[in-house]
Amino acid sequence: MDAFLVSTGIVALAEIGDKTQLLAFLLAARFRRPLPIVAGIFVATIANHAFAAAVGALVSRLLGPDVMRWVLGIAFLGMAAWIMVPDDLDEDETPLARFGVFLTTVLAFFVAEMGDKTQVATVALAARYPSAVAVVAGTTLGMMLANVPAVYFGDRIAGRVPLKLVHGLAALVFAVLGIATLFGAGRSLGF
Repeated sequence: MDAFLVSTGIVALAEIGDKTQLLAFLLAARFRRPLPIVAGIFVATIANHAFAAAVGALVSRLLGPDVMRWVLGIAFLGMAAWIMVPDDLDEDETPLARFGVFLTTVLAFFVAEMGDKTQVATVALAARYPSAVAVVAGTTLGMMLANVPAVYFGDRIAGRVPLKLVHGLAALVFAVLGIATLFGAGRSLGF
């Protein structure tokens, strides 16, 4: 349950103001068809985060517990710093609608998520927790919690969310996880 809850919270916070959330705003404004956009975000997120979790689980098995603890601790601290760097998205980066709303959203989100903060976080979380399924379920829920409101209410909430505060909270969570990992908080899990 910890893996699910931590994964949900971290990704939901990290996603606010992220380029994929900006992409959700852009797709919603361009197509004005929220259901296929939300479905596309869901499918792309599951595919991308399942791949990321598989990589995280593999890395966890390949490295010994002592090395893994240091790698994860430093990775979480790096994520804390990276979260504070704001994302932007040029309109030119969004694909054309030649594939339809759903497929355009799936392709755009899958590609935009490659190497993104939330994908890297998913790799680290899957390496940290033994249940990749719980991590993927949590990171997917976190993505949906951040992006579904962006699709449905983007124009109304974009100016009201203090992004610096949200990014600061997400960075704090990653920093606490990094420090706790470096000091051996995960030893019971083999890290």
